[in-house]
Amino acid sequence: MFERFTKDARAVVEGAVGHAEREGATRVEETHVLLSLLEREGSRGSFALASLGLPPGGREGLVRDLDDTRRLGGLSRADADALSGLGIDLAEIVSRVEETHGAGALAAAGRRGPRGGRSGRRPFGRGAKDLLIGTLRVAVAHGERHIGDEHLLLALTARRGVPSEVLADHGVTHASLTRVLYGDRGRGDEPGAGAGAGAAAG
Repeated sequence: MFERFTKDARAVVEGAVGHAEREGATRVEETHVLLSLLEREGSRGSFALASLGLPPGGREGLVRDLDDTRRLGGLSRADADALSGLGIDLAEIVSRVEETHGAGALAAAGRRGPRGGRSGRRPFGRGAKDLLIGTLRVAVAHGERHIGDEHLLLALTARRGVPSEVLADHGVTHASLTRVLYGDRGRGDEPGAGAGAGAAAG
């Protein structure tokens, strides 16, 4: 399947591996793919983000929100609101954990230490693997033979999880991306894009 990836899509995947390596993660996850997508310029995915109000150099708010979510151990703003409704102050819990274990202790789950651990390329986590497979479905659904970074972005927004929720908070949903990239001919959900398509597009 990787032979179908365009130069831009390959660069995103390589960038995701780089993000995982720099932060000491044991696996490449969907958040690393998103971080890599946000760095792209001059590609279809970058054009789509800029059209939705996130130009290159103007994506710091999204990256900050993603970092905040990761600091909460992967719990989204919606999760925090739901816990608050039950009388649980997530910010207070995170504060106490960080007092005991240091800043970013929850975000460090699943990472190795800065020194030690095995070297070499990081394997892709289950979510990231499923995302890469989802890009093929997205491309085929739009009658395209090659997989570009825009298909990675579309597949990411079609899935449930932190990346799609943070993107949606910034106006980047599956529906809005499809409109920007394909106009009227892209209406309707891709078959098999994932159970999160409807929720992420809302």
